[in-house]
Amino acid sequence: MTLNLCVLTPNRIVWDSEVKEIILSTNSGQIGVLPNHAPIATAVDIGILRIRLNDQWLTMALMGGFARIGNNEITILVNDAEKGSDIDPQEAQQTLEIDEMHNLACLFVNVK
Repeated sequence: MTLNLCVLTPNRIVWDSEVKEIILSTNSGQIGVLPNHAPIATAVDIGILRIRLNDQWLTMALMGGFARIGNNEITILVNDAEKGSDIDPQEAQQTLEIDEMHNLACLFVNVK
């Protein structure tokens, strides 16, 4: 038995396919979802979505939103999402360093 997972952002459909299981980061912690899960709606935290396809696990970075689970259908609406396989580690590291420098600069300005 499988689940139908749909991950949507305002601009695109990031994922729309059947999966075996997911692990989702919510505002109250991580939840695992298997077929026949109880219906819920939850806020989605910024974090990693883990997706199981047969014996393979994939990852996706989610930038906060909402999820609805019921009748073996999972719909996740988020501000932005990126498949782990599409993330360039060097570009991500450069972006992190730029953001950290910006945060330090803002802190320095606020201290004066």
